[in-house]
Amino acid sequence: MKFVDEAYIDVAAGNGGAGCVSFRREKFIPFGGPNGGDGGRGGHVFAVADPNLNTLIDFRYARRHEARNGEPGRGSDQFGAAGDDVVLRMPVGTIISDADTGEQIAELMVPGQKVMLAKGGDGGFGNLHYKSSTNRAPRQRTLGWPGEQRRLKLELRVLADVGLLGMPNAGKSTLIAAVSNARPKIADYPFTTLHPNLGVVRVGPEQSFVMADIPGLIEGAAEGAGLGHQFLRHLQRTRLLLHLVDLAPFDEGVDPVAQARAIVAELKKYDPGLYEKPRWLVLNKLDMVPAEERAQRVKDFVKRFRWKGPVFEISALTREGCEPLIRAIYQHLEATREQAPQAPDVRFQPAEDAPPAPDPDDPRFR
Repeated sequence: MKFVDEAYIDVAAGNGGAGCVSFRREKFIPFGGPNGGDGGRGGHVFAVADPNLNTLIDFRYARRHEARNGEPGRGSDQFGAAGDDVVLRMPVGTIISDADTGEQIAELMVPGQKVMLAKGGDGGFGNLHYKSSTNRAPRQRTLGWPGEQRRLKLELRVLADVGLLGMPNAGKSTLIAAVSNARPKIADYPFTTLHPNLGVVRVGPEQSFVMADIPGLIEGAAEGAGLGHQFLRHLQRTRLLLHLVDLAPFDEGVDPVAQARAIVAELKKYDPGLYEKPRWLVLNKLDMVPAEERAQRVKDFVKRFRWKGPVFEISALTREGCEPLIRAIYQHLEATREQAPQAPDVRFQPAEDAPPAPDPDDPRFR
């Protein structure tokens, strides 16, 4: 299935039904009175977060979504039926905003979360509604109110704990395939990955985290070079970034330090908040470096790159160094996990209006 992470749709709620003007007319009942019912409300348009979806492709081709109008009121005290609602199922992590104003309407973060996108119009009043002791034969009614119409922008950001960042062919897809059950396309040419891939990394029993692999960045991505910045949005919800660097490029004229600096510069251009996220340096493809040269090459890279953070040396192809890396990632995620605030136990809270505790030295209690 094609991965689509952005779409524009038009939603229109149903109009309310009109009220009815009617009078009861039966034999031998000369003063039957009004019996025109109210109109039904128009259908609403809802969005629901569906954990079984991972793309917005359904909304790339079906762009217009309309709810049914409410039925008009009828005689014999019959109110019109409400219009059927429309429920749009979207992937968890979808951001819904108004395409005209840019205002964010909702962010679907919890499976099953339901949000109203367009409210249906209320039904009009029939003449039965205006009946009173002084107005026994009302002939007025109101039409139904129109439903809301909106043009919406849908933007999908995948939910992951760790994001992989690096140049094309740095080994990001090989790493996620080595540590999880994800099976992305892997080949020896750049831009093999054309859409984000998610993999669940199992560290131990009931110990896991989600890793996201996005297409590689190149210098000039801010100006649209390569695939540009369009996939960096999927890293904004991660809590840790792994900057993968190819320490043994095929072209001897390529400087890994210059490539790493270009990635950092593009990250800062796109979003300073994403640039400030915790970031670890992962030096990959050490299996292609002679064993006697590895330590010196790593030391030289870190010195020239002026890196002060954590450094990991791995080979995603042979899985060398991957186990210590994923264990360190899990420990970091657990240490930075936000603890849910615990509600205070009311049994141990002093009541504001409670009487003071009795004094044991009071003679009345002896």
